Amino acid sequence: MGPEAIFYSLGILLMLVLLGVHVAVALGLASFVGVFLSYGDLNIALSILSSTAYDSIRSHSLAVIPLFMLMGEVLSRSGAARDIYLMCNRAMRFVPGRLAAATVLANAGFASVSGVAIASAATFGRIAYPEMRRLGYQKSYALGVIAGSGSLGMLIPPSILMIVWAILTEASVGALFLGGVVPGIVLGLVFVLYCAVAAWRQPDLAPAGSPALAENAAAGLVSAAAISALVAVVLGGIWLGVFTPTEAAGFGVIGSLLIGWGKGMGRAAFMEAIFESGRSTAPILLLLIAGSMYSRMLAVSGGMGLIEELFTGAGFGPFATIVVMTLVWLLLGTIIDSISGILLTLPIFFPVAMAAGIDEVAFAIYGIIVIEAGLLTPPLGLLIFTVKSAVPDPTVTQGEIFRGALPYWVLMLAVAAMVFVFPGLAAWLPGQVLG
Repeated sequence: MGPEAIFYSLGILLMLVLLGVHVAVALGLASFVGVFLSYGDLNIALSILSSTAYDSIRSHSLAVIPLFMLMGEVLSRSGAARDIYLMCNRAMRFVPGRLAAATVLANAGFASVSGVAIASAATFGRIAYPEMRRLGYQKSYALGVIAGSGSLGMLIPPSILMIVWAILTEASVGALFLGGVVPGIVLGLVFVLYCAVAAWRQPDLAPAGSPALAENAAAGLVSAAAISALVAVVLGGIWLGVFTPTEAAGFGVIGSLLIGWGKGMGRAAFMEAIFESGRSTAPILLLLIAGSMYSRMLAVSGGMGLIEELFTGAGFGPFATIVVMTLVWLLLGTIIDSISGILLTLPIFFPVAMAAGIDEVAFAIYGIIVIEAGLLTPPLGLLIFTVKSAVPDPTVTQGEIFRGALPYWVLMLAVAAMVFVFPGLAAWLPGQVLG
């Protein structure tokens, strides 16, 4: 069978995902069917997929994922998120809706140590929400900023999503990290501006007050400064070529262990951080194995050429191409997580985008922003469920979170559009630093 085998494979994949089969299992089965139909030989199909699975997981570059996950786990359990929140709250004390604005900045800061949007949303659902409600902040306003700013976790480096994207496209991790800096700052500032303007126009959304967020402010600020210094060294080492990403992640783990020890973490807490990072990493690596099989199936079936011909034959230019991809990403974000969404679509979308002449780094940052916006898309946005389960308030409804998060969803798509129209927002810094 020729390239049309890809359509049988994609049909099986879609059916399995809709039936609730785990994405990794669905990808593996669909890939096997596609390769088998392409060659018509069971032994060849098994041989190709087994070698692909082995090659995809043995690369030492994959060590960067569990290392950054461990770094985030240790710092999270050390109380880093609350320390960063304290520092940001003090910095934003003259801004209307100061706690909401501080939540945005703290989420951006915490993203630089966790790299996972779900972790950020869950953490600040427990920390920021009670403080905002104590001062009389309206529910939807408080919930919206937690859900919306949680998306910064995948844009501010080091981002697990960027690492996965780089592995799948064989791009430079350092280039993607750099590419996310300016758009991440822009998105964070836009979020802060919205928080302040909304609170200024409707004072009842965020009554003014003087929250006391920590018993020992000086210790918290020292801790936040140490964490900021660690992140600066890790990312600066990557960008300046002092460390490879894997070496930088290892250095980050050592630094996080020292910070955790300084904050009084015990052996049990360290061990639990190690176990939790392992539990978080294993599904990601399984997805990467399945994604590699999927990419190999697209290659051996010749389906990629057929898909590119469909786009070009339909007269799709860069704009129409990106619109189709955006709609698919937003739809997928309502039912699956970000990494699964990338693994399902990137093997198809990336060659099409490159053929359309879209800048590689700008396309990565655009895609990551849109995929994160998908996690806020009704009716099943994953971040919405995360916030609902994390906040210590059983009266919170999904509708309240969706209403509060809607402005952030709109702002994310607006910033993504800026990156597409002005690709230099993402591509300029990597070009200056890496040449």
